[in-house]
Amino acid sequence: MTKTLSVSAIKNGTVIDHIKPGNALRIIHLLGLLKNGRPITLGLNLASKRLGRKDLIKIESVELTTEQANEVVVFAPEATINIVKNFEVINKIKTHLPKNIEDVFICPNLICISQEKNVKSNFQIEELGDEIKITCHYCERTFSRDHVKVKI
Repeated sequence: MTKTLSVSAIKNGTVIDHIKPGNALRIIHLLGLLKNGRPITLGLNLASKRLGRKDLIKIESVELTTEQANEVVVFAPEATINIVKNFEVINKIKTHLPKNIEDVFICPNLICISQEKNVKSNFQIEELGDEIKITCHYCERTFSRDHVKVKI
């Protein structure tokens, strides 16, 4: 039996694999990947032995920092993040859920002070079992990761 890839390999860059289906686009916005003009390969609802179905992102010529990789964990706790050079994985980034994320999300509370243009949003992140709770520093309201929007 011949093994085939659903998504082609990249020569240099970052691969974010094992993303729960439906979260890849949020991660692309979270990392601001559309702004840098680099080629992005996106796989949605791909077959996965581990998850059943998964999303996948491959970013040419971009190496995520550990801080960026940790932000990905908010939407994809099971994700693996690999740095690729000459078609070989040279580094697997170990990720940890950040305790705080600043100026990345928009608070869903429409009367929160962070809705003002000159106020940077600031959220505390907490893992409660399988759930990730995001609490606004200003209005102190807590939201699930599915209710916060990423600033674009």
